[in-house]
Amino acid sequence: MKNEFTDIKIKTSQHLIALYCGSRSGNNPIYREKAIALATGIAELGFGIVYGGASIGLMGQVADTVTEHGGEVVGVIPEFMLDYEIAHHHLTELHIVQTMHERKAMMADRAAAFVALPGGLGTFEEILEVATWSQLNQHQKPMMLYNVNGFYDHLIAQLDHAVEEGFLPPQHRAKLIVCNHADQIFNAIKSLDSPEHFVV
Repeated sequence: MKNEFTDIKIKTSQHLIALYCGSRSGNNPIYREKAIALATGIAELGFGIVYGGASIGLMGQVADTVTEHGGEVVGVIPEFMLDYEIAHHHLTELHIVQTMHERKAMMADRAAAFVALPGGLGTFEEILEVATWSQLNQHQKPMMLYNVNGFYDHLIAQLDHAVEEGFLPPQHRAKLIVCNHADQIFNAIKSLDSPEHFVV
């Protein structure tokens, strides 16, 4: 397996889906329920995940669920964040890195596709950053917003407003796929070829 992070040991054999999601579970039980269902489906399709490495919130839930259903799970967490997020120590791989940039670059490098579940500032920043990288031709991997319970409606409206106002080219807006149902995500990843390698 190709890998720019030559000092890490690769234990996975599955294609990995990057899941960006909250270190909290949210106020509505539907967020946890849909995260579990998504993670279950990803594992049953024969994929693993790469995520932020925490054992709490939706992050911990998707990691536990994929593991329970036989999928591989790679966690990446910066050392300084161990004071904020409790690292998950029952993963296929856990990488403790020095910076947020390292975390995001490693996740992007290992991922075959990106899915943002509900989350906070970190989740927004992560999916928008990979969308920016796509606009700059650094990758052509699928990018999806999982719009559970209309969670991303306002962000979607803002992106569309940016198109209308001439700041975001429509072809780049179109690359960020809005998925209201998990089946849309499953259909997108079923046809994935080997992930394109790139370095951020």
